[in-house]
Amino acid sequence: MPEIIPSARIMGVRFVRFQALGDDRGRFFETFRKQWFPERSWEIVQTNRSDSRAGVLRGLHYHFRQVDYWHVVRGAIRVGLADLRQDSPTVGASEALEIGEANEMGVFHSLRVAHGFYALTDATLTYIVDNYYDGADELGVAWDDPDLAVPWHVKSPILSPRDQQNPRWKAITEDKRP
Repeated sequence: MPEIIPSARIMGVRFVRFQALGDDRGRFFETFRKQWFPERSWEIVQTNRSDSRAGVLRGLHYHFRQVDYWHVVRGAIRVGLADLRQDSPTVGASEALEIGEANEMGVFHSLRVAHGFYALTDATLTYIVDNYYDGADELGVAWDDPDLAVPWHVKSPILSPRDQQNPRWKAITEDKRP
């Protein structure tokens, strides 16, 4: 059984350290069980795959109606998280964690927690969501916002045009704040 590790910085975020079983033929490990995250019903309605070349940063994004559970199947990424929830005891906290082939873990992040990743190598990320994609629920905040201070340790990432336009936290209107 994998080890479920609560984030020490952001309430509701959890990391899953996989337990691999293997021999000379290969290996096996579970990557997801809905019972690991009992606060969600986990009617899995959609899974996604993201392929990114080294140097790409995606995010920061947040949702009001969808949680994500991530697993890197190829390469390595640095996950960045920031708690935007005004009603959270950890509001304003941020953290970063490297996951991938050398550190095989899953990452679960709660509703209203901003999330993104920086591709340290060419990488493939799969993720499970508990709601269908809804562009109206795909919100963003600047990846390099000094008020969030996500420890990316990156200077000039490759960003999508959309992510280049993500506003600073202080500029987000009240109706779009978690």
